[in-house]
Parts: sequence; C-alpha cells; structure tokens
Amino acid sequence: MKQMALDLGLAPGPNLNRFFAGSNQAALAHLHAQVNEAWDSPRSTVPTYLWGEMGCGKTYLLRAVAEALREQGAPVGWLDAGTRFPSAFNERWSAVVLDEVHLYNPVQQAAAFNWFVNATSPATGARRWVLAAGDVPPSDLKLRDDLRTRLGWGEIYQLHLLSEAQRRGVLKDEAKRRGLVLSDDVMDYMLKRFSRDLGSLMQLLDHLDNFALRNKRGLTIPLLKDMLETE
Repeated sequence: MKQMALDLGLAPGPNLNRFFAGSNQAALAHLHAQVNEAWDSPRSTVPTYLWGEMGCGKTYLLRAVAEALREQGAPVGWLDAGTRFPSAFNERWSAVVLDEVHLYNPVQQAAAFNWFVNATSPATGARRWVLAAGDVPPSDLKLRDDLRTRLGWGEIYQLHLLSEAQRRGVLKDEAKRRGLVLSDDVMDYMLKRFSRDLGSLMQLLDHLDNFALRNKRGLTIPLLKDMLETE
C-alpha cells in the first residue's frame, strides 16, 4: 500500500531533549556538549558532519541545535537546498549550519565553501563551529573537491533509523505523556499508511491529539479517518 506524507501544519519546535537517540547516542551527546559550551569562552570548533538515510533525524537535529544556540543569543547562519539566494557570511554568527549538502547546486556549494572558510579562519576573529548534514559520507558527496574535503575534516557521525519497535515505543511514551491511550490497532494503521519516519509520525500524533480534543473523542481509527477528511 502506498504510504502518504502529511502536511497538516506546524509541529512542536525541534528540541535536542525531545530527540529519541536509539543507537545514535554518541551523536546526540556530541551535539549536547557543543550546544552547552559557553559561547563567550574558548570552545571546540572542530566541524561536525552527520549523515544517514532520509528519516533518521538529521534536519531535526540541525534545527534543534540552531534553535538552542539562538536561545542563548548566539546568531546562526543556516543554509539548505531550498535556499535559492544564500547570503554573504556574517561575522556575527557563532555557528554555521549546512543542511542537505548532498543536494547543493553550484551556487549553494560556493556559498557553503565561503561560509566554511570564513567560519574556520582565525583571520575573521573567533573560530565558529560548522555543523553539516547529508545523506552520504563526506567522501561520497558529489560536490566540488574543496568543499567535500572540508566537510570530512572533523567529527563524523552516521545516524541510524529507529527500529519499528523503537518507533512504537516512542509513540506510546509520547501519547502517555499527553494523557492519551494509543492502541495497537491505531498504531498499526499509522505505520502502514503514513510516512514511517519518527518526525512524521510525531507530527501525525500531534494533530491527532488536537483533533481528538476538539471533538472530545478518543484516539481511534475512525477518528483518524475523520481528521484526514476534514483537515
């Protein structure tokens, strides 16, 4: 059966503390350590690169890091494959985040290289952290050589998809946290008919929760079908 992806509105904002790491504990611990550094004191500026297949949480983690740094008052430069006109490097940035690097066009590659060089050069002042992510290891990226090699300079972590049992466990725990009962038949329906990555499933649960509250009904398959027909 063909799976469907949902776009029903905004999900809760990305947060490192809400990311279920599974076998990705080392990567999550590294990101926490970097974010928790005092941004006005000497810190590690070794670049970090995350890679893994779609749905493993790369973009979620990058957005969670960027949000955490901004909450600390640390401006962040952000570039992804949807950025048509990348800005010039800003010396106020405390970090540079490069998402979906495997999809970058020549203009985006040029901007990413410029940002990387400026961020890691002492000539521009304090060195900044570079955090990047793509679908493949740096050595397999189809990018210009100077950018590809720089992305492979520092810490590299492969992210792995959660198993189905882990996804079920996370959904059950999140439903319980909300005071909801998520039955096995509703979860089976969700896993069979919608995108199976955890981010999409959590977004679906969020909208299902809101729809159930508005209609004062429990989480059932008929409720899920009604939601899809009306929203």
